[in-house]
Amino acid sequence: MHFNNWENIYLLWLVVLLGIFMFWRLRKKQELREKFVEKKLLHEIANNIDLKKEIRQVVFILIAGIFSIIALMRPQWGFEWQEVKRQGVDVMIALDTSKSMLTQDVKPSRFERSKLAIRDLVKQLKGDRIGLIAFSGSSFLACPLTVDYNGFLMVLDDTDTKTISTGGTDLSLAVKEAIKGYKKSSSKNKALIIITDGEDLEGNVDEALKEAKEAGISIHCVGVGTKEGELIQVKDENGNNEFLKDKNGNFVKSRLNEDLLEKITLQSDGIYVRSSGAEFGLDVIYEKRLSKIEKQEVESKMEKRYFDRFQIPLAIAFLFLLWETLIGLRRK
Repeated sequence: MHFNNWENIYLLWLVVLLGIFMFWRLRKKQELREKFVEKKLLHEIANNIDLKKEIRQVVFILIAGIFSIIALMRPQWGFEWQEVKRQGVDVMIALDTSKSMLTQDVKPSRFERSKLAIRDLVKQLKGDRIGLIAFSGSSFLACPLTVDYNGFLMVLDDTDTKTISTGGTDLSLAVKEAIKGYKKSSSKNKALIIITDGEDLEGNVDEALKEAKEAGISIHCVGVGTKEGELIQVKDENGNNEFLKDKNGNFVKSRLNEDLLEKITLQSDGIYVRSSGAEFGLDVIYEKRLSKIEKQEVESKMEKRYFDRFQIPLAIAFLFLLWETLIGLRRK
């Protein structure tokens, strides 16, 4: 036997508190009787009151409360095997982890705002598989396609701008990593969402887009940042904030490159969304495009389906409450 809502066991404290209150109340009633009538005369004057029956009533109420909470915990035993099929779409997210994502023209920073938006997207998913690619000067598959959303979020939390030591930004590597990540997927509709400020310092995007189109992957982009841009803040060895400088000692200013991102989406049957304060853009991509894609079976497995038995403790609780109402307080 196991309980489906085991966390409700903490409600037993309410029964304990109720028991303490009810026995305290009985004691107070007895003290009040003895206050107005001598103890030796109490039996003669109030001989129709049965203290044992009063205690029994309290006990029955507490027992009914305990069994009611057991019913809320949903006890289950006995099971049958059932085939469970999950349907959804495959979504791969490529997150830019380069230092330019530390720019604070989007609060709290481009990178942290992106992670918050991804968490919000995960809340909308129902059976869809999601994967994560981290990229800057190189890229790697941080989390393969999965329906384990908690596991995905753990990987996301561990991802930061120090995840990849290689500097620079190479969008083409993110696209090629997505192609490799989709090799084991049988889905006809494959989507890649690139979250970046659009800086591409090293890669050959055109070649990667061609490969993605042949693999049947549509690419959507979320541009993070502003066209005006801002200086990049990083932390020094002592943990103090300082502005990033190039090799010549000049301050580095990062700007959103929308032209490149629009070009990527235009060539790969995707949509481009510029992140703003009110809407980041991931929800727009999901609602306008991904949610309308025909869902396919992404997982099929046999699962144990346990039988609910909460009716039994609930019936016992009802019987004790009924019994309690039938108990008279007077002596026969």
